[in-house]
This record gives sequence, structure tokens and C-alpha cells, in this order.
Amino acid sequence: MSRREFARNAVAAGGALLASAADSRGAAQTSAPSGGAGAPAVSAGSLTDVDGILVGHFTDSRRPTGCTVVLCEKGAVAGVDVRGGAPGTRETDLLNPINTVQQIYGVVISGGSAFGLDTASGVMRYLDEKGIGFHLGEIVVPIVPAAILFDLNLGDSKIRPTADSGYAACRAATSGPVAEGNVGAGAGATVGKLFGMEFAMKSGLGTASLRAGDSGLIVAALAAVNAAGDVYLPRTGKLLAGARTADGQQLRNSIARIRAGEQVLTAGGDQRNTTLALVATNARLSKVQATKVAQMAQDGLARAINPTHTPLDGDTVFALATGTLEAAADTGTVGALAAEAVGEAIVRAVLQATGIPGYPSHSDLFPTAG
Repeated sequence: MSRREFARNAVAAGGALLASAADSRGAAQTSAPSGGAGAPAVSAGSLTDVDGILVGHFTDSRRPTGCTVVLCEKGAVAGVDVRGGAPGTRETDLLNPINTVQQIYGVVISGGSAFGLDTASGVMRYLDEKGIGFHLGEIVVPIVPAAILFDLNLGDSKIRPTADSGYAACRAATSGPVAEGNVGAGAGATVGKLFGMEFAMKSGLGTASLRAGDSGLIVAALAAVNAAGDVYLPRTGKLLAGARTADGQQLRNSIARIRAGEQVLTAGGDQRNTTLALVATNARLSKVQATKVAQMAQDGLARAINPTHTPLDGDTVFALATGTLEAAADTGTVGALAAEAVGEAIVRAVLQATGIPGYPSHSDLFPTAG
């Protein structure tokens, strides 16, 4: 594709981004709280707007933790991009374009730090019972990549998602609207931890989808936001959530304080973090193209979180392509939409979160009128 053709596609995609089409099921738009935040409405939609994608949560009632499963039972081409300095992953090497397996059948993101990787075993068990996976003659092996975030510092660290949690999330998976906020992998998520957990805020899990005009192309994202940095509205740069001031009532603005010379915590502390995102599209992509889309989708993190990809984060983005769209879709356009969708999902993760003792949410600091 020539540079001029790419630019023309990007302009067309931009129109779709500005339109931010609503969920086909008619989900309502969510407006940002007005108490000083001034954020415009964020479009609705979810990862399940992509045909063939199911999403299910397991949320532990004993402490804030859980896991979220994305199932693609008919298979999906997948790619991954890992940029944080403290990742925790499973089966991501299989997604390298040079490796043999061409499709996966599920992805799980989980709290519980490295212990949470066990959730993938439960997803494999669920798919194995249904005979879904990579066929080796009569043998079927479900391929389920996974990634985790650190939430062990909220409540009893001995309580963490298990294989049974992953299995339960699969049983709860549907193609319907996806629950957001303090659910699944976002149950124990917090943001704004560069100056200590005592100044952090509650975050959660969010999702969004975009449609490229009337082309039929859908690109959607889901994100569990457990970032060390602050969260901003990408379109305006408005600070939404992050490290709080000493009195706990205002936002500190981490980057401003870093530029002023204030010291942040080092990797030796217990403030382990990570934003985990999944992008799904109905476009037909190869593994190389899906990997490029995952790379481009990381721009959504950079637009909505600052700082991001730090030594304290394990930021990971998966990209899934179900291939149900008959028309061809340009990889650059899909990637551009993916970055926008990830940014919107991150914003929704903090706007939909509910505060817990010691960790207020955005709506606690900036309550809406009415």
C-alpha cells in the first residue's frame, strides 16, 4: 500500500473513531463525572460486539480479585505484544508468527500475580470437555494464552484465582453485554501507585468497540487497568484518576511531580502493576498482521496512561481476529482502531470502578450531579 492510500484509509477510520458508534444492543453512553473532571461522553460497546467472541468473569467474594476469560470456540488468529518490565504470561511464545500454531481458542487475564496463571488450566479443562482445541490426530489440545496482574496487596494474599476460577469464568461466558468495573481481572485493580499505595485509587475493567462506518469492520477492546501511572482521557488529556495528594482529596498529577523532582518508588517496593488488554476484530488477519495490530494497540495505553510500560508494569496486549468479515480490511486501519478502542476501554475501566475502603474511585472524588 502506498503512503497516500494509507493516509486515505486513516482519514476514513478517523471518521469512524469520531462517530464512536454505539453498541448494536443499544447500550447507553456513559458520561464522565462533572465535578471538575469535564470529560465528554465515552461511547458504549464491548468486546462481544465481534462475532464469535464470548466473555466471562469470575470475581472472588472474599477479597478483590478475579479473572476474565475470552473464548473464541471456533478459533481465532492471534498476536501479542508485551512491553512492561514485569510481565507474567503463559503460552505467548506460541503467538510468535514463526511458530506453528495458527489459532487459539481462549485467552485469560487474571489477578493473583503469577499464581493467577493457573486459571488457564481451568479454561483448558473447559475447552477439553467440549473437544475444542488444536487437533493432533484424535488428540485435541486447547491453546489458551494467559497474562496476570498484581493485586495481592489488597486483602489476604493467600486468596487468588485458581484453575477452578478459570473454569467458572468459562461457564459464565456469553456473547451478551460485558460487565465492567470491579469484576473479573479488574476486581483488585488500582492506579496511581508511583508514590505509594496509600495514595492510589480504585480502577477496574472496561470495554469498548468501534465500527468503521458501514464497512462492516468492527474492532473492540477490553482492558483490566492496574497501572502504576495515572489515567487520562486521550482526546483531551484530562486527568481522570491516579496518585492522590496527601489529603487524599485531589489528584497529584504524577508526571508533574516527577518533572518537579519528586522521587517515585523503586522496583524494590510491593507496588507491582500491569494493564492487560485484549483487542478483537472480525477482520481476516494473519499472525503477522495480528501481531502488528497488537503492537499498534499498545498506543492506546500510551495515550490513556502516563507513565506506562514502566519497570513496575507488565503491560501486555493480545489481538484476536475471528475472520468473519468477508471484505478485506487494511491492517493499518485495524491497528489504528485498536489503539482507539484500547484507550476508550481504559477510560471506562476507571469511570466504571467503584471505590473500596482506602481506595476511592473517580466518582468518589468527582461525584456527578444527579
